[in-house]
Amino acid sequence: MTNPKILLVEDEESLAEGIQLNLEMENISCIWVARGDEALMRMQLEKFDLVLLDIMLPGMDGLTVCQEMRTRHNLTPVLFLTAKNTENDRFLGFDSGGDDYLGKPFQVRDLLIRIRSILRREIWYQNQSLDRKKYFGSNWIDFDNFTGKGPRGEFQLSVKESMIMKFLMEHSGHAVTRDAIMEKVWGEGAHVTPRTIDNFVVRLRKLIEDDPQRPHWIHTYRSVGYQFGPMSK
Repeated sequence: MTNPKILLVEDEESLAEGIQLNLEMENISCIWVARGDEALMRMQLEKFDLVLLDIMLPGMDGLTVCQEMRTRHNLTPVLFLTAKNTENDRFLGFDSGGDDYLGKPFQVRDLLIRIRSILRREIWYQNQSLDRKKYFGSNWIDFDNFTGKGPRGEFQLSVKESMIMKFLMEHSGHAVTRDAIMEKVWGEGAHVTPRTIDNFVVRLRKLIEDDPQRPHWIHTYRSVGYQFGPMSK
């Protein structure tokens, strides 16, 4: 992807100006707004490759902005920037539809690594390695709009849930490690633990399994990782 276009949503002016300057030095176009409602209005007018989104914003907070984006079917990747950086905070960010999480304060180098990693993941996610609407049994997942159908009806997936399902399905019939999932779905430098992966798998099983306690589609290899599809002999 050449010359990506990023929307920065940050109410701290000095920080925003520094980020904007450094991104433009890397030939990355950066539009800055200070409020969540401004960001939503801007995204109605322009298409962006990535949104850098502060969580603690005046008025509408960043989590709500991200949730509203997904409600409007805006699938632009979101990188949260925030001083709230516990594992539970990160999970809330992913649950709201975010793609990644960078705690403040941060180095510009770390921000650039995350940006490039997200843009690479977006290219992988859009790759046609699987049918964009993948059927398995009586279930299906549509990777274009993050929706699916399971035993209890249709559902909406988060960005990370969709990415995990895509990665597992690409390796159907083979066990993949938690480290491999973290590397592919979160990328270099992300502060993600194996427990985060396990939490996502628990949620996915509730959506696609007849009995989540006795899974048919996503199997656990203890101390290793997970496998989609038939268990290896």
